[in-house]
Amino acid sequence: MAIDHIRYDLLAQDALRGLVRRVLTDAAKSGLPGEHHFSITFRTSDDGVRMSQRLREQFPQEMTIILQYQFWDLKVNDTSFEVGLSFSGIPEKLTIPFTAIKSFFDPSVQFGLQFETIELEQEQTEAPAQKEDRGESPASVVAALPTPAETERADKPSDDEPSGDKPSGEVVRLDRFRKK
Repeated sequence: MAIDHIRYDLLAQDALRGLVRRVLTDAAKSGLPGEHHFSITFRTSDDGVRMSQRLREQFPQEMTIILQYQFWDLKVNDTSFEVGLSFSGIPEKLTIPFTAIKSFFDPSVQFGLQFETIELEQEQTEAPAQKEDRGESPASVVAALPTPAETERADKPSDDEPSGDKPSGEVVRLDRFRKK
């Protein structure tokens, strides 16, 4: 397999982070329309993440925040967003770089994105075929996240065939469509 010198995986993730940036920018200007709200999971140890020591001790690796009813001062720039939230009645201000986001989900419309951490040094020195031999994907993951009900249904064996009318919530890996 040829080496991807263009780095489509990084470009795709950057474009999708731009989608998150745009949605948050619109929410900062106009508020959340209709029933829209966001569940955002991010790595708390990434560079640029600013949060109180109390929260960092509680969530040393990752944290999920919900932007729905009680958030304030949402500010978005090219590389990060800042938001005020209350945790156990204590107001906190968080700064989250877009590169720290692991997943973004809007449950009101069942839209979700999941991002992979891409280790640049390893990616640059290791050919994609070597990674595939270890069962790893050289491409980023872009997924439609399943709803809790879909996850519950998937865990239970069923004799019924899934209907073509409803989304399956299946995680689709981009490398699935690559020529091997």
